[in-house]
Amino acid sequence: RGRAGQGSAPATPLGTAALALVRISGQDTSRLVTALAGRTPLPRTATHIDYRDVTGQLVDDVMLTYFRGPRSYTGEDAAEVTCHGNPFIAQKILEDLFARGCRPAEPGEFTQRAFLNGRMDLSQAEAVMDLIHARSDRALAAAHDQLRGALGRQMQAVVDELLAALARVEAYIDFPEEDLPAEDRDSVVQQLERVRRETDRLLATRHYGEILRDGIKTVIVGEPNVGKSSLLNRLVGRERALVSAEPGTTRDFIEERIVVGPHCLRLIDTAGLNPLPGALEKLGMERTRERLAEADLVLVVVDGAERPGPLPSAITDQLKTETAIIVLNKSDLSSFSRSASQRSFPPLPHVAVSAVTGSGIDELLNLITAKADSFQHHVGGEQIAVNARHAHALREARAALQRALARLMAEGATELVASDLRTVLAAFGEIVGKVDNERMLDHLFATFCIGK
Repeated sequence: RGRAGQGSAPATPLGTAALALVRISGQDTSRLVTALAGRTPLPRTATHIDYRDVTGQLVDDVMLTYFRGPRSYTGEDAAEVTCHGNPFIAQKILEDLFARGCRPAEPGEFTQRAFLNGRMDLSQAEAVMDLIHARSDRALAAAHDQLRGALGRQMQAVVDELLAALARVEAYIDFPEEDLPAEDRDSVVQQLERVRRETDRLLATRHYGEILRDGIKTVIVGEPNVGKSSLLNRLVGRERALVSAEPGTTRDFIEERIVVGPHCLRLIDTAGLNPLPGALEKLGMERTRERLAEADLVLVVVDGAERPGPLPSAITDQLKTETAIIVLNKSDLSSFSRSASQRSFPPLPHVAVSAVTGSGIDELLNLITAKADSFQHHVGGEQIAVNARHAHALREARAALQRALARLMAEGATELVASDLRTVLAAFGEIVGKVDNERMLDHLFATFCIGK
C-alpha cells in the first residue's frame, strides 16, 4: 500500500512560481506511477505529464519522478509529484492518490521506513529532524555531518574496540578450564580504557549539542538603568524590551533569539542588580542569578559614563574569561571613560558600545562569535554533537564500563565482566538503532513532520 505525504506547501500568494511536492512510497508505487504516466517512467528521471484524476479530469501539469527501491529515500519503490504551489491543486492530487489506494503518511514515516529498510542508522534519522529545525550555519553543518554518518562512524570504531575485548573475555567463558592470564587481563583493561576515553569524548559534546539545537544562552546582566534593555533591542533590531529612565523597568527576564555570524544566540535580558532592591526586584534578581548559573555567555553591561560600583560577589564569582564580556555602554556620551570603567571590574574582555547609536556593536558581535566558536567539538576530526538520548545511552555505557574495569582490576568473575560488556554493547546499539525497541522508535519518529 502506498503512503503519500505533502513534502512542502507554499507560503506565497496564488499566481507566483511556488511549487508543492507530494511524496509517495510503498509496494504499489510502480503500478501507481504507470497509471499516472501511461507507461512506467524511467527511474530517477523527471517526467513531464498531465496529471489526470481517476475520472480523467485534468488537475495540473506536473513533474513525476520515480525511484525504484532500494535506491530511494525509503528503500522502497517511491515517487515524487511536483505540482504548482496552489494549495488547492496539491489537495486535489492528494485526494486522488487516496482514491487510488494511498493513505496519508504518519509523521516521520518516510524517515522511519528508511531506517527500518537499512538506508540510514538511527543517528542519521535523528539528523533529519536537526536539519529541519537548524537555526544557524553551525547547527546546519552539524546536522549535515550527522546525516552523512559522522556519529555512526565514531560509534562503529568504538564498538569494534569493545567487541575485540568482549571476544577475548568470552573465549575464557567458552573454555572454563583456562584462567584469564594476567597479561591478557591487562590487555583487556587497556582496550576498555580506550573505549571509555572515546565514550567520554563523545559525551563531552552533549553541551555543544544543546547549544546547536537550542541556541547559546547569552545572559545580559548589570545594574539598573545601564542600558541592558537598550542593548537587547539594538541586537534584536527592534523595540523588544521597554526602555525607561526609571531604574528597574525589567522585573523579570525577556528572551529573544538572534543569529550572530554562524551561531544562534538566546539573548536573555534580566532584572537589574539593585544594591537596595524592593520585594519585587528581589524576586527578579533571584531569577537573574538562576539564569546566570545556566549561561553559556554573559554580557555584563556597565554604564561607561559613570564610575560604577562593584557587582555583587554572587555575580562576579560566576564570571569567567572564556564566557564573559564586559560591555561598556553609553560610549556616545561626553562623560564616557573606558579606563575608569575597566578598573572597576575583573580582568575580562571589554568592548565599548553605544546601544543608542550602534557604535561598537560590530566589535561586540565579533567578540561573541569568537567565544561561540570555542564551543565546537570535534571527535576524530569530525564535528560531533550528541543529543539527550545519545548522552543517556553513553552514560549507561560508561557506568557499565567502569563496573567491568573494576571487576577486572579485582580479578572478579569473567562471566560478570562479560555481562557488563554486553550491557555496554546494548547501550551503544541504542545510539545507532541496532537494538530493537519499537516503542522508542514510534515515539521518536512521531515528532517528525508530515512528508518526512
